[in-house]
This record gives sequence, C-alpha cells and structure tokens, in this order.
Amino acid sequence: MTTETETLLRPGAAPLTRRRAGTAIPRLRSLGKHALLILFSVIMIYPLIWLLVSSLKPNADIFRDLSIFTTDLTVDNYVNGWNDLQHPFGLFLLNSTIIAFGAIIGNLLSCSMAAYAFARLKFRFRTLAFTLMLGSIMLPFQVILVPQFIIYKELGWLNTFLPLIAPKFLATEAFFVFLMVQFIRGLPKELFEAARIDGAGHFRSYFQITLPLIIPSLATTAIFTFIWSWGDFFGPLIYLRLPQLFPASLALKGFLDAQSSSNYGSMFAMSVVSLIPLFLVFLFGQRFLIKGAATSGIK
Repeated sequence: MTTETETLLRPGAAPLTRRRAGTAIPRLRSLGKHALLILFSVIMIYPLIWLLVSSLKPNADIFRDLSIFTTDLTVDNYVNGWNDLQHPFGLFLLNSTIIAFGAIIGNLLSCSMAAYAFARLKFRFRTLAFTLMLGSIMLPFQVILVPQFIIYKELGWLNTFLPLIAPKFLATEAFFVFLMVQFIRGLPKELFEAARIDGAGHFRSYFQITLPLIIPSLATTAIFTFIWSWGDFFGPLIYLRLPQLFPASLALKGFLDAQSSSNYGSMFAMSVVSLIPLFLVFLFGQRFLIKGAATSGIK
C-alpha cells in the first residue's frame, strides 16, 4: 500500500480531492487579483503608450487614428522636433538640468540644516517656529506669487535662473524639512552625546554624524526635487521671457501655435525625450524613496 493510499485511509484524514479543491480556490483568487492589477496597470499607462506611439506617427495621422496599433511608424518627429524651435532642444534640456540640480543642492543643504536645528538644538520658540513651518505647507503658491515677483524684479533677477534656484537655499520646502526632522529624531541620542563628550560641536555632529546617517532621506529629497523642478511649468512661465533660457517643460509650448498649424508630432516626440530623465531617476531611485518614507515616521 502506497503512502498516499495510507493517508487517504487513515481515520480523520481529509479526502485528497477536497484538499486539492481547497488549495485551488486561493490560487484562483490570487490569479484574479493579479489579472485585475494588470488590467488597471494597462489602463493607467495607456496614455503614456499612446504618447509614445503617436510620437512615431506622421503628424497628419496622429488624431485621425487614435489606435496604438499601427505599422506606419517614422522617427522624423524626433529629428524635426530637435531642430524645429528657435534653438536646438538640447539647450532646453540643459536649462532644465541646471535648474533641477541647483534646486537639489539648495534643498539638500538648507533643509538638512534646518531639520538638524529643529531636531537637535534647543532654542526659544522652537515649537512655534516648527508649527509655522509646517503650516506653510498648506499655503497656496498663488498667495505669495505677486510679492515674490515684485521682490525678484527689484533685485533684477527676472530672466535668470535665480528665482527658481535661490529660494531653495533658504529651506522654503517645508515638506523636506519635516521629512528630515522625523529621520533625525529617530537616530540614537547616544551618538550625539558621545560626540559632545569627545568635544564635537554642532557643525561637526551635523557633517560627520547626521549627514551620513540620513542618506535615505537626502536621496528622497533629491529625487522629489528633481521631479518637481524638471516638470515645473508655472515658475519658468512667470520669471523667464528669453527663449534661450526656457527649460524643456516651457519649450514644449513652442510647438503649439494658435494662429497656424501646430506640430503635435514633434511636441509628442520631445515630450518622450523629456520624460526619459524622470523615468531613469525614478527607476534607479525608487528603493531610496521606499526606505526614506519607511524610516522617517511617514506611514
């Protein structure tokens, strides 16, 4: 008698068919869940797929055939779109890079210093200042737009990158300050006490202890700053008037003309090119996003 037969004949043992049916139901449920997830994922990325396919279609066929299944594909939109504007599109990508990296450096320095002060220093009205800082998150950008524009105009900063970069060096991004404060508060206090016993001041504790231990939150700040700065349209639209200073997000508007025909094919092609840096940053930085959010008290 085989082992399977003995199991079936053993008193109190469940029939084999019943056990197989019991394991089949969870598998079917898991298969159904995965099928739904795949379906919703396809629905969510369909606009991106349509954008990519449309960038490879002739300009006359983009809105005549909205299907993503086509055989008439061409790369002319990428070749033409790179040179169709007043300046090569590479210049606009370079401007976006300068603005994004300037904003990243500013946020990393200023927000980390402000976070260290709120988390480790004791000074009067610290709680009030921290509360006001958090309250600024709910302040709409349009409320301070006019005063900021007047200040930058008086400083002679219009048609420069300074209005888009300089505020980042003043810890104006309250969300990143809060993110780092939560991270620093989670560090062992014994590290800072030992450093103080060894004669380390606040600057040494900040540079040699705090910064190396909050790398996940710094990476999270850098990634979000890059994404927000790279895709910013409203800020450059307000402060920049010279075409040679336009970032990629603002230069894409140049393919649309209300008085003549618009070159949607070239615009879609350059939109795909502009999305590549964002895709690469998110692809290689997603593990830092997950780790930074999971260890900073934001659940």
